[in-house]
Amino acid sequence: MAQNLQNVGHLRPIDLARGHGLSTQAIRNYEEAGILPAAGRTPAGYRVYAPLHARALGAFLALVPGHGHPTATSIMRAVNEGAVDEAFRLIDESHAQLLDDRRTLQAVESALRGLAPTTGTTPSAPSAPSALDAAMSAPGGTFIGPLAGELGIRPATLRKWERAGLVRPRRDPLTGYRVYDEADVRDARLAHQLRRGGYLLERIAPLIAQVRAAGGLEPLEAALGDWRARLSARGRAMLSGAAELESYLRERG
Repeated sequence: MAQNLQNVGHLRPIDLARGHGLSTQAIRNYEEAGILPAAGRTPAGYRVYAPLHARALGAFLALVPGHGHPTATSIMRAVNEGAVDEAFRLIDESHAQLLDDRRTLQAVESALRGLAPTTGTTPSAPSAPSALDAAMSAPGGTFIGPLAGELGIRPATLRKWERAGLVRPRRDPLTGYRVYDEADVRDARLAHQLRRGGYLLERIAPLIAQVRAAGGLEPLEAALGDWRARLSARGRAMLSGAAELESYLRERG
């Protein structure tokens, strides 16, 4: 139905709304947000839209899956204000973010390949510790500060992860400080990488529980496959959005 509207000379808000399964209020909101060009008005003051508005709406809705609602809004507003270069910059930033997310996924996969199960394995001989390591480490593990520093996060984040069940450090009997053993460090690294990939804590906790129960990292394969599929879907959505935006730009002239 949306494509048939392109051949209509004058469109009411209801015509645009029905063509995309939206409400008339949504159409008015989109116009006020700058997503659509300003509508014409009848002598009685009613809004009148044209095929150009239908094309703008189609472009915006196609941009949302790949770029997200806020960025798609900013792209359309820039285009409608004549700041096309700004729109292209926003698109470039989205593509850069997607590339960064792909690299994060690759980093997670690389990290998983380098993490061996702790159950039933013999730890390799440690390298000679530095004076700082000796001062900050605990027998059989590491304290919260060094681990947070290694991951590039705050100690408060590790405490939050502990409350969520992602890590389970023991307490040093002399100092009462948290001590993270080899398995805790593995779980903290996995949690950190999955958080970078956009996973919520409540989704990460069951995965780490499965890793603990299985004594290995195989349960994460499905999560990584889902993550990879979502990145691919975003990439394809960006292509679709670009095609619709190009059509809109051509029609604007």
